[in-house]
Amino acid sequence: MKNLKNTLCIAFLSIATVFGAAAQEKRASPAEVAQGKINGAAVTINYSSPSVKNRAIWGELVPFGKIWRAGANEATTIEASEDLIIEGQKLPAGKYSFFVIPEKTEATIIFNKVAKQSGTSKYNEAEDVFRVKVKPQPRKEKAESLVYTISANKIVLSWDNWDIPMKVK
Repeated sequence: MKNLKNTLCIAFLSIATVFGAAAQEKRASPAEVAQGKINGAAVTINYSSPSVKNRAIWGELVPFGKIWRAGANEATTIEASEDLIIEGQKLPAGKYSFFVIPEKTEATIIFNKVAKQSGTSKYNEAEDVFRVKVKPQPRKEKAESLVYTISANKIVLSWDNWDIPMKVK
């Protein structure tokens, strides 16, 4: 009887693992990774990529004046192997959560010391490394899915009709 219980427990855990993995794969906003090098520093951004799906994004789905996790599901994270200078502010090497407060004509970019966060529910401004303001740029073509790009001197969040660029050294 004991062996049967153990076998059933193992079978249940195996099934739960398979279904859990399948559920993770079928998220409406899949997990994505952007990687690149900036002045020799390896930069990695982990995020979940929502799609527009005929919705109004800026000012509606993502309200103006409210903190947003810069993706979907868990908070977006950025990790750098060396110090970076982002919009004139020093981001020490390490891993951080990354948030945006969009407005009609500008966006506040926030780097927070607590890397692992579930959205914004436990966000604490006291843990911010710094905040910078940037100007969103209109896109020529809509970006249906949110995407981050890393180039030699900037990081860009692109979604819907906006690019949100950050100068990086």
